[in-house]
Amino acid sequence: MFHVKQEPAEDWHEGGFSLYIHWPFCKAKCPYCDFNSHVRNAIDQAEWKAAYLQELDRAAEETGGRILRSVFFGGGTPSLMDPDTVGAILDRVSRHWRMTNDFEVTLEANPTSVEASRFSGYRSAGVNRVSLGLQALNDHDLRRLGRQHSASEGLAALDLARSLFDRTSCDLIYARQDQDLASWGGELRHVLARGPDHISLYQLTVEEGTVFARLYDAGKLRGLPDEDLAADMYDLTTALCADAGLMGYEVSNYALPGSESRHNLTYWRMGDYLGIGPGAHGRLTLAGRRHATLCHKSPELWLESLRKTGRGEVPRETISPQDQALEYLMMSLRLTEGLSMPRYTRMLGRSLNMGKINDLQQNDFIRLAGDQLAATETGRLLLNRLILELSEA
Repeated sequence: MFHVKQEPAEDWHEGGFSLYIHWPFCKAKCPYCDFNSHVRNAIDQAEWKAAYLQELDRAAEETGGRILRSVFFGGGTPSLMDPDTVGAILDRVSRHWRMTNDFEVTLEANPTSVEASRFSGYRSAGVNRVSLGLQALNDHDLRRLGRQHSASEGLAALDLARSLFDRTSCDLIYARQDQDLASWGGELRHVLARGPDHISLYQLTVEEGTVFARLYDAGKLRGLPDEDLAADMYDLTTALCADAGLMGYEVSNYALPGSESRHNLTYWRMGDYLGIGPGAHGRLTLAGRRHATLCHKSPELWLESLRKTGRGEVPRETISPQDQALEYLMMSLRLTEGLSMPRYTRMLGRSLNMGKINDLQQNDFIRLAGDQLAATETGRLLLNRLILELSEA
């Protein structure tokens, strides 16, 4: 182990600079979801458009000289936004920031018939990538998950998205109630045959504060697979995606070469990103210090804060070099490319423990290629434990 002089935390350029827009509204709250989403009877689109534009103007005062690599409309259900609102936001973005040549604009969408009909409007507004929340191809399971669409609607929306947008991603959830290995393989093959260039595949987890958590605690969420079956599903997922040419570049994400989510790579590579909208998180490096930003979660409180103070954020927190290095460790080891050892050392002022690295390497949990440290397939299955051991060494 060796020590180096602490340098300023101005390394955000290693991951780039991106913008996240959070739309907080949904038609209904899914029982597994712990995102900041809210159901409202009426939404004043004009009021919300003006609020987002106001926040963009404020954010540009701090970051206007930077080059932007991506915009991501997340939620909630961003496909409930009027295409005009999306277009106005992207027009304002183009006034404030220069953009990379491969600029990516992603919008998350639910595949109901009403929302799918908006796709052409989003394309005209400047969206070039859609992330579609399929979640399942089984109508019974979709109802269990609280989804508003059917399996046939989901596949129709995926086909429509692929015909309109340069790039299309979709989400599926596995390790669902009463799901076996064969049925999961069948669903995944069916979606892969549709030709998405990117797919996000998440194991169902019971998140604190959700309806599923209350059911689980009451012993009413039955049929969840055990750890061995869930691990088999993960192995099958990786194999089927690889057969379709989609390589796992992150724990839960698979893509054709060149179709990786540029926006999410900003997070995982520890770039800077602006978070705008109720509950949105951000990371912003200013004058050598990296700050965590967070907006008010309540849509009404966020709007009120904008009116009264001119900003939707709560007070920022400065991230210490120790926490910054831990965050980099946690995020980068999710990626197949892994962690840059020199960069970690610059952040923390000391290197990782080589004795611990050698031990983990001998047990096939990590691999070290040059100065790049990455988790193996075995290590990915125990990623939280792996991160804990490395951070404590």
